[in-house]
Parts: sequence; C-alpha cells; structure tokens
Amino acid sequence: MIVGVMGAMPEEIEPILDKLDNVKRHEVADNIYYTALYGSLDLVIAYSKIGKVFSALTAATMIERFGVRKMLFSGVAGAINPELRIGDLIAATKLCQHDLEITAFGHPYGYVPEGKVFVEADARMLEIAASAAHKTGIKLKRGVIATGDQFVADTRRKEWIGETFGADALEMEGASVAVVCDAWDVPFFVLRAISDAADMDAGFDFDTFLKSSAKKSADFLFAILDELDQAK
Repeated sequence: MIVGVMGAMPEEIEPILDKLDNVKRHEVADNIYYTALYGSLDLVIAYSKIGKVFSALTAATMIERFGVRKMLFSGVAGAINPELRIGDLIAATKLCQHDLEITAFGHPYGYVPEGKVFVEADARMLEIAASAAHKTGIKLKRGVIATGDQFVADTRRKEWIGETFGADALEMEGASVAVVCDAWDVPFFVLRAISDAADMDAGFDFDTFLKSSAKKSADFLFAILDELDQAK
C-alpha cells in the first residue's frame, strides 16, 4: 500500500523523515518528495508549503505521480472551540473552506456549483486513528476544521467561522487536501495540534511549540501507520 504523509512546513515532516531509513529524494513540480519503506507500506512524504493552492498541488502530485492510495496530513491549527487548549490533538471529521464565497449568486458560504460545503473524512481512517490513540494513551479529539488562505487573528472573524460552519479549529491547508482526495476517492486523515487558543499567554513561543508538536504528531502518525501496516 502506498501512503502519503503531508505537512505544510518542513518542521512538520522532519521528525517523520528522522525515523525512516533509506529515504529517497525526488524533485517534482517545484517541490521535494521523499519515499521510504515502512514495514509493508510504501511512504511518500512531503511538505506542501503554506496555503490551499500549494497543498492541493502537492496532494494531487502524490496521488497522480506517486500512486498514493491513503493520505495522512499533520500540522497546527488555531482553536475556535473554547474547549480546545494549546497542544490538543484534533482529528477532522469534516472540512470546509471558510474563505470561499459566492453568496451573491444565492449559494451558501463555502460552496461552489458541483462542489460541496463539507468534505467528510474517511470513517475507517478515523476508526484506525482512534485505535492508535487508545493504544498509545493519546487524547485525540474530533471536530470540524475550517480552511482558508488567511491567518485569522481577529476574534470576530473566528466567531463568524465557528457560527457559520460549526467549526472547532481553523488552518490553511486541510480542506484543499480533502477536496483533492475526495475527487480521487483516496481515504484521508487530517490531524492538527492546537497552536493558539483562548488560554494562551504572552510567553507562548510558537517556534518551540512547533518543534514539540511536530514530534508528538509524528509519533502518533507512526502509530496510525502501524495500524495500517497490520491491517494490510
């Protein structure tokens, strides 16, 4: 089985690459892809760069060029749901694009003709993640994740996204990866570590958090890969 593992930034895939042997490097479409064997799984690993366009391009390349048949995405997200805390891991049950708007034509926010507002995550992948979380003692939350080509720092905008889409967290890549995987009928799983929330303080260091979060997420992704390997 060929499994894709994506992040948006180099820091999000470095801990994954560090755990693999005999990694091969490929340059395709102005990006770098890495391949390696993990158990019976052929892994394709890449960071997409930030935003919906780059993440969609990377996901499509992984599926079309490298033959990926399951996709795992890991990164950070901001909290909308006040119950989420910095460092929490959340798995997307469904994803939407909060910045997609053609309401002037009578369509709801996040919708375009022949598309849909929400892309549902694969139920089996969520079950596998839940099993991996149970075995490793990790608390994995679930929720709706909203994606947009904006770093949203405005409280009123966050509240609007939460109210409009029922979103629990927001980021900049997940929904575009979901759209690509949905079009290709590739099961996907989107994991996010909460990087900013209502309980954050002025001493918060994002760079330090990113490194620790990337390691925690990588460890969990390998637990999911173990489950996929055993299920093969």
